[in-house]
Amino acid sequence: MAAPTFPVNTHRYDPYRTFKFQIVINGRTVAGLSKMGALKRTTEAVKWRSAGDPSYQRVMPGGSSFEAVALEQGLTHDTIFEEWANSVNNVRDGDAGMSLRNYRTDVVINVKNLQGVTAISYKLRRAWVSEFQALPEFDANNMNTVGIQSIMLQHEGFQRDTEIPEPAET
Repeated sequence: MAAPTFPVNTHRYDPYRTFKFQIVINGRTVAGLSKMGALKRTTEAVKWRSAGDPSYQRVMPGGSSFEAVALEQGLTHDTIFEEWANSVNNVRDGDAGMSLRNYRTDVVINVKNLQGVTAISYKLRRAWVSEFQALPEFDANNMNTVGIQSIMLQHEGFQRDTEIPEPAET
């Protein structure tokens, strides 16, 4: 018999759903967040051959890189995306000045269970905005679309918060 996937909730066999999540930037929960890209790390495979055994190729891990993460937010009066994007390259002040103090920050990603309790949490380290879309394309002929703004985050890796316990479900 296989070990249960969920140690606290041994009756549960389905994974967490992906529609209940929360993003926290500088201690502020992002309002109207609708979508987030995947957290992904890729480690380069380095191939080599030994001089004493040239007929076999071996593979060892090389450097790792982390893919950028996209965040999408429905148009709201929440200015957190715009404020953060402006801290990277502030075109409003005319000199495109950059805040070396504020442009990088850690971002917390909380995965919620169906009861709304945080089940899994990750932290993106030293993230910064590399792309900002303030307004979407507008189309007066399509009444069934929602305005979305987005940011693309570069970061220096992610780490799971192992202090978050598996929540008990009723």
